[in-house]
Amino acid sequence: MRVRLKGLNSRTKTLANGSVVTYYWAWKGGPRLPGKPGDAEFMAAYNAAIARKIYPRQGALLSVLNAFQLSSDWDDLAPRTRADYVKLIKIIEKKFGDFPLSGMSDRRTRGLLMEWRDERAKRSRRQADYGWQVLARVLSWAQGRGLVSANPCEKGGRLYRGSRSANTWSAADEAAFYASAPTHLHLALMLALWTGQRQGDLLRLTWQQYDGKVIRLQQSKTGRRVVIPVGAPLKAMLEATRGKVGQILLNSDGVPWTADGFRSSWRKACASAGVTGVTFNDLRGTAVTRLALVQASVPEIATITGHSLRDVHAILDSNYLNRDPALGESAIRKLETGTKIPDRAAD
Repeated sequence: MRVRLKGLNSRTKTLANGSVVTYYWAWKGGPRLPGKPGDAEFMAAYNAAIARKIYPRQGALLSVLNAFQLSSDWDDLAPRTRADYVKLIKIIEKKFGDFPLSGMSDRRTRGLLMEWRDERAKRSRRQADYGWQVLARVLSWAQGRGLVSANPCEKGGRLYRGSRSANTWSAADEAAFYASAPTHLHLALMLALWTGQRQGDLLRLTWQQYDGKVIRLQQSKTGRRVVIPVGAPLKAMLEATRGKVGQILLNSDGVPWTADGFRSSWRKACASAGVTGVTFNDLRGTAVTRLALVQASVPEIATITGHSLRDVHAILDSNYLNRDPALGESAIRKLETGTKIPDRAAD
């Protein structure tokens, strides 16, 4: 007879050697379990963990945080998003786990939560906003189900107002990187600029996802599936190293990158090339910008990068386009050729 283990949490991971392994936890954020379901050691560890688990009293915020993680709304989140949420939920649990749900309608609660966000903002405004966003999402879910009478985090605004208008890779940055960086990093730059995909998705990209004409992938953060036509410069570089199986991007030893290993090597390569003020993450916005500058439409850009239409608009309007001078020059030339000056009436 098959027994369903309530609350069991698992994650499947592909190791550097290509093997696939599944890890198990007694519950989200709970202790790691040895072996696999059905093993004697596994079941003993699971039962011991459940016996030690302290269930939150009903009426406290912790009960809502746990319930949200067992909901269909939680299941609908992308795996990467769930992992990020777990980290922040643990922080919220530690600070407010015993906070009474009845206090959510108290006018003073919003001020208390804002003080917490302000304190976190001293270290990182972005992370302070993200924590506030997660708590607001959980409370919105709870309010919709009648578990809380109010959401004090609703319409809380943002503290982080960072602009990445200057954080795009220039042609000079690109040329300097190719001239100085190790050859095995060149393809990573080319892939990022010609696909607009995130670092993690590119590191996981396999040769089976490239058929010589297009690259097909499912984005780990959003779950969106994208089909990206391969431009000639990228195709030439891919064909030069094309394999049949395994990851496309490999380190100097010819094995798949770990995320930390890639970030470390990338930083060193940028420093050596004199590329400053930009990161690998900025390549995604740079790709959006370059597509816009060759007059690709917003829907065309979104189809390639996997952004929503709204996000593409936001990137071009606020973050990356940086009011490129070439656009202004082009606009004036169009105005010159398209405008007729009327003849002045005779005096």
